[in-house]
Amino acid sequence: MGTFTHNEEHFLLDGEPFRVLSGAMHYFRVPRASWDDRLYKLKAMGLNTVETYVAWNLHEPRPGEFHFEDNLGLAEYIRCAARQGLHVIVRPGPYICAEWELGGLPAWLLKDPGMRLRCSYPPYLKAVDRFFDALLAELAPLQVTRGGPILAMQVENEYGSYGNDSEYLRYLEDGLRARGIDVLLFTSDGPTDEMLQYGTLPHILKTANFGSKANEAFSKLRDYQPEGPLMCMEFWNGWFDHWGTEHHMRDAQDAAATLDEMLAAGASVNFYMFHGGTNFGFMNGANYMGEQYQPTTTSYDYDAPLNEAGDPTPKYFAYREVLGKYVELPELPLPTLTPKQAIGSIQLYESVGFFEGLPMLAEPQQAVTPEPMEFFDQNYGFILYRTTISGPRAEVPLILRDLHDRALVFANGALLGTLERSVPSPSLMLSVPAKGLTLDILVENMGRVNYGPDLLDRKGITGGVLLGQQYLYHWNVYPLPLEDLSTLPFQAQGALKGPAFYRATFEVSSQEDTFLALPGWSKGVCWLNGFNLGRYWQRGPQHTLYVPGSLLKSGTNELVIFELHEPGTCTVEFREQPHLA
Repeated sequence: MGTFTHNEEHFLLDGEPFRVLSGAMHYFRVPRASWDDRLYKLKAMGLNTVETYVAWNLHEPRPGEFHFEDNLGLAEYIRCAARQGLHVIVRPGPYICAEWELGGLPAWLLKDPGMRLRCSYPPYLKAVDRFFDALLAELAPLQVTRGGPILAMQVENEYGSYGNDSEYLRYLEDGLRARGIDVLLFTSDGPTDEMLQYGTLPHILKTANFGSKANEAFSKLRDYQPEGPLMCMEFWNGWFDHWGTEHHMRDAQDAAATLDEMLAAGASVNFYMFHGGTNFGFMNGANYMGEQYQPTTTSYDYDAPLNEAGDPTPKYFAYREVLGKYVELPELPLPTLTPKQAIGSIQLYESVGFFEGLPMLAEPQQAVTPEPMEFFDQNYGFILYRTTISGPRAEVPLILRDLHDRALVFANGALLGTLERSVPSPSLMLSVPAKGLTLDILVENMGRVNYGPDLLDRKGITGGVLLGQQYLYHWNVYPLPLEDLSTLPFQAQGALKGPAFYRATFEVSSQEDTFLALPGWSKGVCWLNGFNLGRYWQRGPQHTLYVPGSLLKSGTNELVIFELHEPGTCTVEFREQPHLA
């Protein structure tokens, strides 16, 4: 059995001074087949600890249904780290931010019309309690106090950036302790007065999150914690990307100089990120700042020491050189680039139009008003709203109030236009012929907000539909999580007009990683052998999707694409190199 504590200056591991040199790597963003490889590379860089968030929304996809198997095998991930001789820091949330869908909170919480997140709202706390009951039973036996690798756990996450409910923080602390968590607890916040005042509790160890100006940040931390070890819990050595922006890059030597500044001050550090990985499926988050909705890309490369595919970048070696000034580096072979494969071009001849395939994807549900998807027990994907409108009616604005997030609008099956959450109530002009028309609105959930005051981000049409000044009532609603596409009636008909699904099979003999490029395609989602690789969008900066070799089968593989607009020549390419620009 071991101990991990601290005195007025240092962390203490089994009573001896210990500097935490940690790297963030989220098990849920990295294929399980790659865990050992990435952990080895973390240790070889000179780190002694791995840190991970816990994604509540994946572990409890529906209330009371828990999963801790396969890629969600958190306990096994921690044991993998232990086998590499690494310690572990766990940040169990319940909220994690992380540029992850709803900051890791499960979307089904939002079915409650009165839901209040990250505070002492009783229904929210009841859900947290059920999650902690299941999660902490997995984690408690792995604490250092019981011979395991877990050194410490975090209480909530950057709470000073959100609220000031100290009773809520105490409730979480008490919940951890009551369920057998006896390791060191800590909080992490930005180095500002308001964040450090409200993000922690007096007796809890405080850590800071920042990317530069280390001495200034630690000075502010000392204003609120005069004694105790200094630690940067999130050293932002890179950054994430939003669709429609440039790929973020930070000079390796600039980031290494900040690391040197921290270590010279005697501080501990956790690289956020050491290895970012991928927002597979519909799991990307979003920001909402200044009335602008900004969804995060599928890639979470983060310009980290290991890139999205797990290869070392210049930062890896720059950081290792700095670390070598302060600690003895492990005598391990340094990682090299892993082999990639270029499978080549593939034509997707088989297709089925969205409206043709709709009966195989969803049963309609009747609703008086077009409610958000959470009210139909749907978490992710798309949702279709359908109604009929009598005519004739002169041309007036068709207004989607509080659209979340992007809609394709059809009249009698013909596309009228595309609306986005760029303004609170986007609109287009619509006239109705004498015999009336059928109105279809296909809405994409592009990722819930994961940071800031706008977390209550229900998806779909959240404020009603107006034709002129008249609300439209009585709708058929089709929830489209797109979890099973196996019943779609594909035919060899090539490119179709409007939203459609496309399919191809191809042969491979190697399970090396590759990158899927979609030249000429517009926007959509890709599945490989039934696994959701994530979203693509010609807007960039991400122009390829990472395909882990572990998802490929030796022999026949299936690729399915849901394209919302035009597929170009219906050709994709599997390349050796990623394209992030």
